[in-house]
Amino acid sequence: MTVISLAAAPQTTSHRRATAVLFVASGLMNAALAAASPVSTLITAERLGTAIAAAPNTAAILGTGVGAIALSRARERWGWRASLIAGYLAAAIGGGLAIPAVVGGDVFALCVAMLLIGLGNAGALLSRYAAAEHHPVGRRGFAIGVVVWAGALGAVGGPLLLVPASDVGVGLGWVAFAGPFLLAALAATLAAAAILALPAPAPTGRESTRAGAGRSRIPLRVMIGTPAARWSFAVMAVAQVVMAAVMTAAPLGMHQHHDGLGVVGAALSAHALGMFALSPLTGWLLDRIGARPVMLAGLITMLVATLQLAIAPHDEALRVAALFQLGYGWNLCFVGGSGSLATGLPAADRAGVEGAVDGAVWGLTAVAALASTAAFASGGYPLIAVIAGTLLASVAVPLRNAINRSPAARR
Repeated sequence: MTVISLAAAPQTTSHRRATAVLFVASGLMNAALAAASPVSTLITAERLGTAIAAAPNTAAILGTGVGAIALSRARERWGWRASLIAGYLAAAIGGGLAIPAVVGGDVFALCVAMLLIGLGNAGALLSRYAAAEHHPVGRRGFAIGVVVWAGALGAVGGPLLLVPASDVGVGLGWVAFAGPFLLAALAATLAAAAILALPAPAPTGRESTRAGAGRSRIPLRVMIGTPAARWSFAVMAVAQVVMAAVMTAAPLGMHQHHDGLGVVGAALSAHALGMFALSPLTGWLLDRIGARPVMLAGLITMLVATLQLAIAPHDEALRVAALFQLGYGWNLCFVGGSGSLATGLPAADRAGVEGAVDGAVWGLTAVAALASTAAFASGGYPLIAVIAGTLLASVAVPLRNAINRSPAARR
């Protein structure tokens, strides 16, 4: 494995500007989703029951999957700036449409609104690849980590604003749950405005930012046949599926124990802190030890966290610690997998594979989120933990074997 030192790849003003713009926009979009997601679950549970409470979040996840592919293709045709603005504006429209849906108790319209918010979430997720493209190879892991770190501002702050946003909704004459969607619409609009300042990426080395034009439709067999893409897809898919299953059920478990929005928000913020706060460290590790060891550490971390939740699901301190740990395990998998794609693929194929991997990951996540509430209703966290542990081990074991067989091929 060749390691490129940070000293050999200094940051320029353009690099710093791109990172700052993507950081701000991604943080705002994460706040929008973090405010809308738990509230949509609680609204649906109250109206239609726990078993299908995940329907709006499933719509958001489907929107994320579709958006990952659509925005990746838009990126090749019109560039990063136009594609990200389109995603964030779709989310702003979704937040606005959700307000009358919540006031009128229309769950179907709420699902449509969450689908649009998912398009914006796809933009926030793809921002990590935009950050990588704006940096030389030796700094791409760190750049990805910094932009993923932006999620801490939104995903931690968003849940903490649930109560104030609900108070605003009541003050405007709406129901309390409409307020967080106003917050989501405003945050997504500001994210779109921030992207206007994004500079165009400069080619690094022999790579061209337009090298992938016309090649975004990568067949699945080609995507899975590339080692960097194969491991990235497997690890990110399992990590995202497990996290979606656990975290979709988490607000329901707390709600059943009569926890208020403040408690729910605090617990979700602890999880979000784990997801994002240590991202620069993860990116630093990625640049130095390679993607596969980072991804393996993430799978193991998530496995331990799911076991903790199954052993003591009603212990508040242990639950918060486990949710933080679950979040950081996901971070290791997500940043590690993203770095593998950003550094281990030819430039001509990168855009298509990145969009295809994200699209497939979020398509599987939609299924997991929809099934998670039914599984929780049947067996609680222990059942979810068994399923999650099996999935995590099924990828961790062969990945560990692959690293042991070829320690040098870690990307």
